[in-house]
Amino acid sequence: MDVVQMLQRQFIDYMKSLYMERYLDDQFNQLQKLADESSPDFVIEVVTLFFQDSEKLLDNLSKALEQPVVDFNQVANHAHQFKGSSSSIGAHRVKNQCVKFQAYCEDKNRDGCLACLQELQQEYIVLKKKFEILFQLEQDIVQNGGIVPTMD
Repeated sequence: MDVVQMLQRQFIDYMKSLYMERYLDDQFNQLQKLADESSPDFVIEVVTLFFQDSEKLLDNLSKALEQPVVDFNQVANHAHQFKGSSSSIGAHRVKNQCVKFQAYCEDKNRDGCLACLQELQQEYIVLKKKFEILFQLEQDIVQNGGIVPTMD
């Protein structure tokens, strides 16, 4: 097995694990299908934008929960926005955490929101690292003259 085949096998196995562990759902597969020869970096660009926006949303959530009087509608709006953006890239576990967050907001449960924020931040960090590994594998395949395999 040559280097490209080994990297492609690693990539496929890694992608399967991301789906099996529910980090990603089928929406990510749909996103990948939107990339073509005219925009080969489409997925990386969309995911990069997601992470940039997510940093702001996490910061907004944190600041809103630090207020002496929490505006749960504002917090719920931030969580809803985060849920939408995570859903659009197929970030399943992050999206589910946002759903929990919204439920705590409906209950006006500050402690639940704070605990959920910590869990959301953790899921975000793990997802970001997993995408970094995935994109590095893609880059290694291309640099070695291979084609990144698709998941169907």
